[in-house]
Amino acid sequence: MAATPNKQFKNICVLYEFNYGKHKEFVEAAIDLGRSIAERKLHLVYRGDNQGLSKLVSEAAFVRGSQVLGIIPRALKPLGSLSDSPTGEELVVSSMQERIIEMLNHADAFIFLPGDLATL
Repeated sequence: MAATPNKQFKNICVLYEFNYGKHKEFVEAAIDLGRSIAERKLHLVYRGDNQGLSKLVSEAAFVRGSQVLGIIPRALKPLGSLSDSPTGEELVVSSMQERIIEMLNHADAFIFLPGDLATL
């Protein structure tokens, strides 16, 4: 799932806070985003954890036919990753910095949702 060299984009990286707490509207928005990605025949690149909003977006996209690539640092893998659920490919990297580099390499466009200061 490498980035395409032309103006059209195919691979969308979505970055967001994984914990949605009591905000039901975040749950609905995450599922809608995953559905929209799949309906447009786009591919999802995300941080690779299988919790909270990450899980909702990736599952919604995957079950509707999108290719999903989760990029997760080795140190975070025991905390929950794609191997816990069949939602696409997983790329395990050595560090957070490498994760960012791989996201930049694999994505044509980015969507930033509220709540994740790490995305800045």
